[in-house]
Amino acid sequence: MTAGIGLPGFEAIDTILLDRDGVINQDSPDFIKSPEEWRPLPGSLEAIARLSQAGYKIIVISNQSGLARGLLDQKTLDAIHDKMLREVSCAGGHIEAIYYCPHGPDDDCPCRKPKPGLLHQFAADFHADLNRALLIGDSWRDVEAARAAGAKAVLVKTGKGQEALKQQPNPGIPVFDNLYQATYVLTKNKIPQPLS
Repeated sequence: MTAGIGLPGFEAIDTILLDRDGVINQDSPDFIKSPEEWRPLPGSLEAIARLSQAGYKIIVISNQSGLARGLLDQKTLDAIHDKMLREVSCAGGHIEAIYYCPHGPDDDCPCRKPKPGLLHQFAADFHADLNRALLIGDSWRDVEAARAAGAKAVLVKTGKGQEALKQQPNPGIPVFDNLYQATYVLTKNKIPQPLS
């Protein structure tokens, strides 16, 4: 059983879909190309742990066009994800699955956000109801993918979030400073801010 979502209309949420770069870890205009470059944002590991402990299924949904661009290979991406999963686990959290689009922006695939293919793939694999899913992202691509799939969405100001808000200052969805703050509100738990 999940803790009560602290936002009206979000009570039925049982799955949290997380964008990776800019939400869980620091983003880079040069892409995250190695496990050494993957660095969690302050509070993100604790946030995932809190969501896991509250009973939410956690799924990562991410565009990873660095594969198509030849900036990293599958083995390196797997090593990056292994590092992320280990660090989340060490913090007390659990990520059920990672879905990513390996294609470039010009490939016109169904899985690259803002298209909802990754969300539909998750729903088919887990027999999940996307109306009970919440995507936490840092870009309008994330929000559009969630809406197209029938999921709810919130925006965080980390990663590309500040730029997204400059493009559309009144987004019509909840906006949080970071994943940690979103988790605090969503779980209605008063948990202390981690020391940096």
